[in-house]
Amino acid sequence: MLLWPLSTAHSWVLRALGQGALGVGWAGIQVGIDLRAFQLNLCLWATGQQLLLPAPSPTAGVCGVAVGYPLDTVKVKIQTEPKYTGIWHCVRDTYLRERVRGFYRGLLLPISTVSLVSSLSFGTYHHCLTRICRFRYGSADAKPARTDITLSGFASGFVRVFLTSPTEVAKVRLQTQTQTQTQMQQRRRSSASWPSAVPPMCPAPAASQVPGPKYRGPLHCLATVAREEGLRGLYKGSSALLLREGHSFATYFLSYSVLSEWLTPAGHSQPDVLGVLLAGGCAGVLAWAVATPMDVIKTRLQVDGQGQQRYRGLLHCLVTSVREEGPRVLFKGLTLNCCRAFPVNMVVFVSYEAALRLTRGLLK
Repeated sequence: MLLWPLSTAHSWVLRALGQGALGVGWAGIQVGIDLRAFQLNLCLWATGQQLLLPAPSPTAGVCGVAVGYPLDTVKVKIQTEPKYTGIWHCVRDTYLRERVRGFYRGLLLPISTVSLVSSLSFGTYHHCLTRICRFRYGSADAKPARTDITLSGFASGFVRVFLTSPTEVAKVRLQTQTQTQTQMQQRRRSSASWPSAVPPMCPAPAASQVPGPKYRGPLHCLATVAREEGLRGLYKGSSALLLREGHSFATYFLSYSVLSEWLTPAGHSQPDVLGVLLAGGCAGVLAWAVATPMDVIKTRLQVDGQGQQRYRGLLHCLVTSVREEGPRVLFKGLTLNCCRAFPVNMVVFVSYEAALRLTRGLLK
């Protein structure tokens, strides 16, 4: 068992149950990592009381990201490049240009942060819902109203933005840098040409003169953006990301709660595993249906940081995109989002419910 302190802590208690582990801190932040089960739980103390953040299994999160990442790459390219007429056109073009590697550009950063982001998201939701129930009904175990669930879900999405915005910028730019560099090189060649002075046939530049990719990896991308654009560059598109995460996570947790109630057998207080799988998958699809319009705007704003800036802000990007490509542009990538969301969120919610029940059992 390995305990990695992120800040000073006076004391800690570590309880292991089977292959899962729960890290409990008295002060500051500590992360307990069970290397045998890859189980991560984040605990922190706030206002003198313990805040537990049960996380879905990191193994499930990493597998979900790795399996769904090629679809995410295709989605980002479809959202930012009008030349693609459909999913298969983008898949074929990406494979012909970059082979399989092109579908996995920027994968390392999402895999590295998925456990922490999941812990933060689900933990914030659980903590906010507990506090709201305690304030409104006098007990943390009281049944929450749908308004309570919606507010807690929105808070969960709001908190995510501060952690995920830099990683989203790096991910999107790595996914699109090949096509963006090609476009920029074409613009430079066309703007530097002289109709009367330059002969019609110009020799092609030597292979050694063609510049390599601007970003060599996720960390290099983050460092380059911070150096060239400052802190604002790392949080470019964060307004659209905030609208995406806030509304989608409110929908995410509310729809899961409603569907769980509908799928709970008579005489039981909670749905069975199949009910959790179905409710989680449907909740993921509904959340992405709400999130996709702002996801398109967010992606375009983040890619817009390379080269000449085209959009002045969220509203300008929204109006310009709709005017040039019609309202359908706001739903580019919706099919891919839904196809990816259903299986991934089935596993996420099963892991979350298991971690939540484990936590409750330890605290009894």
